[in-house]
Amino acid sequence: MAAARLVVLVSGSGTNLQALLDAIHEDPEGFGAEIVAVGADREGIAGLERATRAGIPTFVRKVGDYAARQEWDQALTEATAAYEPDLVVSAGFMKIVGKGFLDLFGGRFVNTHPALLPSFAGAHGVRDALAYGVKVTGCTVHFVDDGVDTGPIIAQGVVHVRDEDDEGALHERIKEVERQLLVDVVGRLARNGYRIEGRKVIIP
Repeated sequence: MAAARLVVLVSGSGTNLQALLDAIHEDPEGFGAEIVAVGADREGIAGLERATRAGIPTFVRKVGDYAARQEWDQALTEATAAYEPDLVVSAGFMKIVGKGFLDLFGGRFVNTHPALLPSFAGAHGVRDALAYGVKVTGCTVHFVDDGVDTGPIIAQGVVHVRDEDDEGALHERIKEVERQLLVDVVGRLARNGYRIEGRKVIIP
């Protein structure tokens, strides 16, 4: 069975990308997937450097280079589609994609969120969970739909909140769980396949 083709999108340091690269390097046949390209919405970031060091093609599509957001979305869609991915993975990609991207990659676009969805969706999941006073939070790996963190949930990881936690300390512990969960989920999706029934993601 051929390895699933992954395009990974990044906006920053690329630690989730590195976790995927490491897992694939450790067991290239057993993992079941290969990263065929890394895309970004900005230049000069560590995530792109990680890809280059690994010998993986990269592309950049900056929102500011286009007259309208829809034009950017079309350019990102075309650049991603050129690598014929089976799955697209958002590894800290900080832009919301548009209808064109989701029309092509809906049900194949994987994202992470630093809270237990559907609680604390949006840009400040860690801060909001901490402010609410929850005792347990975590991270969610989900498929992207046209809402904000509303797509079908694939897997979740739990992180206990400590009395002394501030946002930074809690987020760091969530990131550790998130990296491992993303690697596990992407590998399982690639090796086993999956189906989406309503809001349920079923991996055989």
